[in-house]
Amino acid sequence: METDTTDLITRARAGDDIAFRDLVQGHSRELQVHCYRILGSLQDAEDALQETLVSAWSNLGEFGQRSSLRTWLYKIATNRCLSMLRADSRRPRAAPPLPEAAALPEPTVAADTPPWLEPYPDVLLDHLADQRPGPEARYETTEAISLAFVTALQLLPPRQRAALVLRDILGYRAAEVADMLGTTGESVSSALKRARATVDSRLADSGDGTGARGPARRPDTAAEHRLVARFTDALERADLDALIDLLVTDVRLAMPPAMLEYRGIASARHILATVSFRPGRAYRVIPTRANRQPALALYLPDPHTGLHHAYCLLVLTLTADAITAITSFSTTSIPHFALPRTLPA
Repeated sequence: METDTTDLITRARAGDDIAFRDLVQGHSRELQVHCYRILGSLQDAEDALQETLVSAWSNLGEFGQRSSLRTWLYKIATNRCLSMLRADSRRPRAAPPLPEAAALPEPTVAADTPPWLEPYPDVLLDHLADQRPGPEARYETTEAISLAFVTALQLLPPRQRAALVLRDILGYRAAEVADMLGTTGESVSSALKRARATVDSRLADSGDGTGARGPARRPDTAAEHRLVARFTDALERADLDALIDLLVTDVRLAMPPAMLEYRGIASARHILATVSFRPGRAYRVIPTRANRQPALALYLPDPHTGLHHAYCLLVLTLTADAITAITSFSTTSIPHFALPRTLPA
């Protein structure tokens, strides 16, 4: 339940920008996460959040308090995201070839990981206000920020995506969702039916180890730490067999923004042997977390300076005792995690 904001709203409407900042600051982080789910990109989510706050400041006089301030802000943010998706001009359709492209085999499955997909740092999730989903929520909080779930959302048409996030993650009632999207309850119900089928089908095939609607994985457990430690050790020792032993037989490897995706131990072994562990490579690894999943920043040495330069960020998807998916992101993600671009010799 929201605290009484009447005085802050009155002062903000009179032009008090400090009052406005106090009014919205408790909602800013959750709005950014909301935009990230819809857009799939942290950079785009940051832009959408700023545009949402500018719009809220400009239109505060129209806020009639018929709904809560939080609901009003979510309505603005959702429609800002939909406008960005309609424009869609800045989103990459494909990525330039990877430097290692010649060593990579042909993809074994059709890539459906969008090139704009970015990981979301857990350090930002840790500062979320305690906002529990409403009673209509269908997905667990951890599941609803996982990389597999955010990827699945990107497969949906924009309005289906928004309807599912508002209804099944945030728990708004169907009538509230219809009002926020400027449509009818029947349209919302129809959109949700199609969206749920697509998302559940994608999750069942995502390598998250839970199936379409299985129990949510518990993150950050002792077993998870042990598995990640073994993976890190194998990477730093360039022990291909030890690393392969940690993977499920149908492991999935994806590399956004490159539209490349691989499935299975044979493909994983080939890529690791010819690219990741090719002669002369020796990694240093810094652990972090993204999307409530373990992640690792990999650094490679510069033979001339001795410095280690950021190479990529890996996000791992796990079951209780194995790795089911590895998603490799470029170094553009590194600054969002407050990680250095270089490490000393």
